Amino acid sequence: METAASSKFDSVRRITVERWRDGTALAGMDDVAAEVPVALEYNGISHAVMLASPADLEDFALGFSLTEGILAHPGELYDMDVVESDDGIQVQMRISGERFACLKEHRRSMAGRTGCGLCGAETLKQVFRPLPPVPPSTRLAPQSLHAALRELQAHQQLQQITGATHAAAWVDGEGDVTCLREDVGRHNALDKLIGALAARRTDFSTGGILVTSRASYEMVHKTASVGAGLIAAISAPTALAIRVAEELNVTLVGFVRNGGHAVYSNPQRLL
Repeated sequence: METAASSKFDSVRRITVERWRDGTALAGMDDVAAEVPVALEYNGISHAVMLASPADLEDFALGFSLTEGILAHPGELYDMDVVESDDGIQVQMRISGERFACLKEHRRSMAGRTGCGLCGAETLKQVFRPLPPVPPSTRLAPQSLHAALRELQAHQQLQQITGATHAAAWVDGEGDVTCLREDVGRHNALDKLIGALAARRTDFSTGGILVTSRASYEMVHKTASVGAGLIAAISAPTALAIRVAEELNVTLVGFVRNGGHAVYSNPQRLL
């Protein structure tokens, strides 16, 4: 029932729907969030295919590369092209030879493994890429987090239109939302935000991350991987997320809503 007015890779697609209200069927239109296969390629080799919103893919590719340890810093990404095809979108990246060699070695070590089924890991230690604890960073007032949350909705354009996307926002030391990215996937939204901030050479010690989702261990790990010291979520964290946050010296805040919140680890960054 999709109309022909939209591009295949628009972030929002308009479709016809049948709504029921008070026992009556009404024909109408609805704006829905697009979800597109996105292949991330490094030096001609496809590494991962993700389902993502087709916006801000340059930010997504850079953020994913950094948070997954494929790149150590943005300067190791030499070139990037976003190429559309009938089946989806390819993000073709050219990275340094040293980082590409590390990526190929990692791919070989994962090949053929069986076990827990999580990223090819056989033991819990293999799940986590070792990271150093995050050093001390800017402290935020709790009121700043809640002010940022109130500001958040005005920046969530896809959410306002479709009601189907997550957001990840950067909150500076004054509590202002200075950057926000959206995606149908919460991890993708965070990678897009980190990529956008990294491209701007943002100092990740000067603020914190606010996400409109629960806080899983991956979200905490991605936050720590770039040296950000605080992640706050409007929903709950998992027990593993709390453990990772404690080990990596990340301040983890949950249930940021209605003027309240809960601090699960390293409260020293909140005034």
